[in-house]
Amino acid sequence: MIDFTSLVTRHAWLALALLAPAGQISGMGLMTAYEAALRHDPVYLAAVAENQAGQQFKVIGRAGLLPKLDYRYANSKNKATLTRPDGAGLPNTSNPEYTSLSSSFSLRQTLFDLDTFARYRQGLAQTNASDAQFASQGQELILRLVTAYTDVKYGQDQLALLVAQRNALAEQMRANQMKLEHGEGSKTDVLETEAKLDVAQAELIETQDQVSTARYTLAAMIGQDALHLDGLIDGFTARPLIIAVFADWQEIANNNNTDIAAGQFAVDLAEAEMKKSLAGYTPRVELNVTYTRSSSETLVTLEQDSNLRSIGVEVVVPLFSGGRVTAVARQAAANRDKAKLDLEATISKVMIELRNQFNAARSNITKVAALQKSVNSATLLLQATRQSVQGGVRVNLDVLNAQQRLVAAQRDLAQARYNYLVGLLKLRMVAGILGVDVLHQVAGYFSAGQ
Repeated sequence: MIDFTSLVTRHAWLALALLAPAGQISGMGLMTAYEAALRHDPVYLAAVAENQAGQQFKVIGRAGLLPKLDYRYANSKNKATLTRPDGAGLPNTSNPEYTSLSSSFSLRQTLFDLDTFARYRQGLAQTNASDAQFASQGQELILRLVTAYTDVKYGQDQLALLVAQRNALAEQMRANQMKLEHGEGSKTDVLETEAKLDVAQAELIETQDQVSTARYTLAAMIGQDALHLDGLIDGFTARPLIIAVFADWQEIANNNNTDIAAGQFAVDLAEAEMKKSLAGYTPRVELNVTYTRSSSETLVTLEQDSNLRSIGVEVVVPLFSGGRVTAVARQAAANRDKAKLDLEATISKVMIELRNQFNAARSNITKVAALQKSVNSATLLLQATRQSVQGGVRVNLDVLNAQQRLVAAQRDLAQARYNYLVGLLKLRMVAGILGVDVLHQVAGYFSAGQ
């Protein structure tokens, strides 16, 4: 008697060996894969670099509020032609040559400038937006990693099922052939089994290609090819959502979603731009402090040294700029209105996606439980069908169909389990609370050696 269920475990190693490079035995858990992705994933590393650049916006904006100190030095050789009357009133021409030296320190401090203040607020908003974008990239890394990880595991699970199914069909065909040779079977049983075996072999080849693609995707993220990944724990249970009320998820998303936060910072940036445009109507006030030391600067001061210290306030009052200030202000106001409307659209989009993921997460819980029952039923059906064949009630085709239904049920259950885990991450990512702590919880569903 062929025990199909035990073959799944017995031949799982063969399914992995079909794709294993020679000598590769190392395994990798989900958290280890995440740590590797932090070091190697090019998309995330690009986000790190972008965020580092984004941190400079607030520094650049703050620079306008701080003093500006300059030092200048000049050294020039001069040759002049000087004509002036002598004692008799006659013109006397000379060609003096001299060196002019000049050095100065100057300090300028903004006292009042709406443009400078607005640029500072813009810098803060741009840095905050960069931080929100980076937080989003960090959450996306977790989701992409778990998706790639589970894609590989799901493919390997299917490969193990198909290998076991193929081997079971091969044994079934050999048994049917032996019966035919002894006059106890029929040619139809052999042909039916052979046809199922050919289909199983074709599915096995297709799944091998899918697993290879999934492995390459994961390897591109973690910087290495990890063949042996931790599998799902025995007794996998899809737990109910800790936060079961959708209104609570809405509140969390409003406060934490990175797209909403980025949209709010875009509004802040537009507000600062509008205030900056209004600076064209207001005066600018600066404090200027200068110390200058010079020698022989001109013919008048030839062979004279001077030290000049000055302190004063400079006021610039804009009067007319050809209508540019008004146009810029109107443009900034329109852009601010657009930013506010974009924020409203983003909030609506996030809430729709949140509802979809919330419903999907709850559905996945129910689906896992239902498919587990389906697998149990398909297993009992296969056992009963085999016993019926021995009693002459069922035929060979009934056994083959029962085996195929069991494989389909096991495949659907595996897919539902992985979808349940990925769905939890998607829900939390939309809510803006997907972090390493959540990844640890998901990693708890996997165990080495499974």
